[in-house]
Amino acid sequence: MLVGCRGKPATNKHRMNKELSSFAARLRESIHSGFQGEDFDALVLELFGLQFKHNLAYQKICEARGRMPETIEHWTQIPAVPTAAFKELELTSFAPEDRTAVFHSSGTTEQKPSRHFHNAESLAVYEASLWKWFQLHFDDAGELVFLTPGKNGAPHSSLIHMFETARHEFGLPESAFTGMIFADGSWTIDFAATIQKLKAACDARRPLTLLGTAFSFVHLLDYLAENDLQFRLPKNSGVMETGGYKNRSRVLPKTELHALITERLGVPRENIICEYGMSELSSQAYTKSSDKFQFPPWVRAQIISPETGHEVREGEAGLIRIFDLANVFSVAAIQTEDLGIRHGDGFELIGRAQLAELRGCSLMTA
Repeated sequence: MLVGCRGKPATNKHRMNKELSSFAARLRESIHSGFQGEDFDALVLELFGLQFKHNLAYQKICEARGRMPETIEHWTQIPAVPTAAFKELELTSFAPEDRTAVFHSSGTTEQKPSRHFHNAESLAVYEASLWKWFQLHFDDAGELVFLTPGKNGAPHSSLIHMFETARHEFGLPESAFTGMIFADGSWTIDFAATIQKLKAACDARRPLTLLGTAFSFVHLLDYLAENDLQFRLPKNSGVMETGGYKNRSRVLPKTELHALITERLGVPRENIICEYGMSELSSQAYTKSSDKFQFPPWVRAQIISPETGHEVREGEAGLIRIFDLANVFSVAAIQTEDLGIRHGDGFELIGRAQLAELRGCSLMTA
């Protein structure tokens, strides 16, 4: 008989955590030491076997599709779960008492959010994944200013957790959050604090990187225009914008938004980076000097035809499907509701699919 702590018999839950914890530890070490892309195939098949065994909600989805570990020959055959399913199902291998954190999807307050459950182990993988890829794209970012609330104001936001991790890892005392949160949960910006940061960076000729959602940049740019303010941030300054508008501001085409950022903040187009991520994932994709998003080597993205369920050809559009090894304790294979165009090992994001949630659920049986 296996014996747990204080002489108590070990439960299936503890044996389960040992298997998944071992995988998580190996993955973290691999990410830290420089993940080799050729390791992906074997690792994702191993992880699928563990998730089928220990994630009961996912197991039922796989069985309904007739996809079991013994029938899978290649990682592209692993069943992907629509993001909409995270709203209805507890797609986690954690028992309720082991869930110490949860990330919710963003959206309007009327929508039911997705839920991605975490504890210290899964957050350690999440942070290793986000930091390694973030550091590669923002190594010379200088001072970081986040146009969002801090962690206390939005404890269930994966984006805020990502920003807080970046702030902590960079360790620059000047880095700060200048967003605020209203009583209804919506986000706004402390414009005075933000302007002070921009002026200080210009006066000190110190590089600064602004990070925030697309709608937060629209709010800031409108404020600058209304008050006839214009900055020329120092050399090597940058911008990271992410996410959609979610009815929180007027909507601008990306080219127009980036042109206004250059006009009002003095950040050249090549220093504006877009980020693609979601609460259901543990890794992020970035663009730099192009419209092509790329994930780190421990992630694969496919562009899937919603009509056939098969991968489209180069240059064609479809739904984005993601296989994220860092999703150790939930589901690695995620079917998004976003449309993209396939470009080699990356993709161009072109927006949300119409009737996305309905279409995503229809892929549950594909």
